[in-house]
Amino acid sequence: MNALDRLRDDSAVARLWARDGSLFSSDPAVAADAGGWLGWVGLADRASRWAEALSDASAAVVSLGITDVVLLGMGGSSLAPLVLSSVIGSGPGYPSLHVLDTTSPYTVLRTLERLTPRTTLVVVSSKSGGTIEPNSLYAVLCEWAETELGTGAGSHFVAITDPGSSLEALADEQGFAAVFHGEPDVGGRFSALTAFGLVPASLIGIDIARLARSAMDIESAVREPGSDNPAAKLAAWMVDALEAGRDKLTFVASKDLAPFGLWVEQLVAESTGKDGTGLVPVLDDAPGDGEAYGEDRMVLIMRGPGDETLASLAGRLPAGTPVFEVVVDDPHDVAGEFVRWEHAVALAGHLMGIHPFDQPAVGGAKEATTAILAGTLAAPEPTLHVGGIRVTCVVPGREASEFSSLASALDGLLDGAGPGDYLALLAYLPEERSLLGPLAGGLAAVSAARRLACCLEIGPRYLHSTGQLHKAGPAVGRFLMVTTRNEPVIHVPGRAFTLEELIRAQAEGDFVTLAERGLRIVRVDLPEPAHAPVMLLAETLRGAAIG
Repeated sequence: MNALDRLRDDSAVARLWARDGSLFSSDPAVAADAGGWLGWVGLADRASRWAEALSDASAAVVSLGITDVVLLGMGGSSLAPLVLSSVIGSGPGYPSLHVLDTTSPYTVLRTLERLTPRTTLVVVSSKSGGTIEPNSLYAVLCEWAETELGTGAGSHFVAITDPGSSLEALADEQGFAAVFHGEPDVGGRFSALTAFGLVPASLIGIDIARLARSAMDIESAVREPGSDNPAAKLAAWMVDALEAGRDKLTFVASKDLAPFGLWVEQLVAESTGKDGTGLVPVLDDAPGDGEAYGEDRMVLIMRGPGDETLASLAGRLPAGTPVFEVVVDDPHDVAGEFVRWEHAVALAGHLMGIHPFDQPAVGGAKEATTAILAGTLAAPEPTLHVGGIRVTCVVPGREASEFSSLASALDGLLDGAGPGDYLALLAYLPEERSLLGPLAGGLAAVSAARRLACCLEIGPRYLHSTGQLHKAGPAVGRFLMVTTRNEPVIHVPGRAFTLEELIRAQAEGDFVTLAERGLRIVRVDLPEPAHAPVMLLAETLRGAAIG
């Protein structure tokens, strides 16, 4: 019986709309927990009620002369606004949005150098209020704002958080301009149509009423129990492919829609990557030779109506590759796609027999980061020095002393990689094309030569996204971590660490956590975030591609 028939026989759509947690587990405790995270069902209708109030708030921001909005958040608190601002853009006369979902000192410093406190509004976004990245960044930006605005700096900050959180208390204490509440029964990655997604979008002039109409149109369609339900079709397609051994969900998009993949990546990886199973999202917004795709691929194409290259992609893929195509006529229709994917991933969770709303492996890396900052845990020492590059190899069954060069370390990482494996490059680098472009090219060479799914992940963003899948999904990942030294020193007021120390601790905490799970991982620690050492690594990676 195919997956769509199973959804029908299980009355899955009706049970989802009834917020029936037993859809995800027969264990009463698990079912109760799952049912408590279904507040996003029917959320599009509620989102439409935000439109008028948010329109007034955004108009007030413009009248105050605000030209830039900086969003401090991670994962579910940042990715939907990032997508909306990238795909739709700011309205005429409205501020630009800068999303700081990183602890990179270089990126933070470059961002602040382009801004002026008096014309900047800072949005601190955290569901729990206790997330280390936005809290640390808030401390830095608060001190920055106070240098020009003095004690009145709080009026240039707003908070988005759940009611009663520590962030709400901080906002009250510091005199924030406003506090917007999230929905306590909606998890972060399902919160695109709550305040977490809609408030930043409104502040830059995106039409919330138009987003809500798109979302409500799809929401009406995904209520239907029949085979035309667009979410059920997507869920069934994914699970049928997964059960046929194709677990690499390859997301291919038109250039202007490609940022949507970052949101899909988190939703899919964090929701399904657990209990030793999961869909592995692979973002490929510039596909080359379709023959490079192995038999572990399914391909989701999201394109605009005029993208003829992607319109013909299905015919260029290897025979038998499952393909699902979505045509987005209007950029605002990404709101409807939020709805389709949320329902599809929940229904896929039912078919896979997992709880799609928890993320049990995320906490381990957070705890390791805290321990490294406290000095009670240390990452392994480098096993190899190549000029200023330090290399640490953990390859089960091999001694670190066997790797005498960067090339041999990468060969050891890829040795024996076969059908079904994937390579994830975990880059703790500034998100700049001059640095990431060469690494992406190196990964493309590996993928083409070995028919191996490859992913480029930006740290620490991925810790709140694919990090769950890496540690608790199928144990077929191989990991190349890239870190750097000698970044600018930015002290975090009220904390005993700098941003440089924080980002290195986050990388090292994840390294330790992955290694403890017996996974292959090589860390390449560059002397600085500069083009030359990145190019050396990229060229060595290209050489490793052909073995």
